Amino acid sequence: MAKAATAAVRTYPSSVGVPENNRQALISLLNLRLADSVDIHSQVKWSHWNVKGKDFYQLHLLFDSVATHLEDHIDTIAERVAALGGVANGTIRESAAKSSIPEANLAAADGPDMVKFLVHNVGLYTNALRAAIQEADDLDDAITVDLFTTMTREMDKDLWFIEAHIQG
Repeated sequence: MAKAATAAVRTYPSSVGVPENNRQALISLLNLRLADSVDIHSQVKWSHWNVKGKDFYQLHLLFDSVATHLEDHIDTIAERVAALGGVANGTIRESAAKSSIPEANLAAADGPDMVKFLVHNVGLYTNALRAAIQEADDLDDAITVDLFTTMTREMDKDLWFIEAHIQG
């Protein structure tokens, strides 16, 4: 389950047209999804590096494609935080401490095992993005709504590609 965006954050002046009284909550929300993005990116890259089995090449390429999308999400979210006058909290340690995504199945050694935990964790990540759409809308920030909508659309497709490997 996604963690609530409640922590106070350091801010700088910004002329971005978002209501000042909503900025801190938006920055917190974005930083929570940034933590999830860094975390799930590392899990997908771990799978990319370590996948074995008969579908090695296909999954190796798929996981790398998903990781590339997640790397773009990381940068986009962090830059939105900065544009709103916030500080992007995206170090590995910050992300590990704040992520709502469970740890990867580090015992997974082949494609089917990796696909199974990635379907679960990428699904959680995608649904946290989906929930963030409404949260950003409630805070009157159409740009952040669009950011999360675009990411969710892309992750829905990535999830479909991963999940297809375990469907009959």
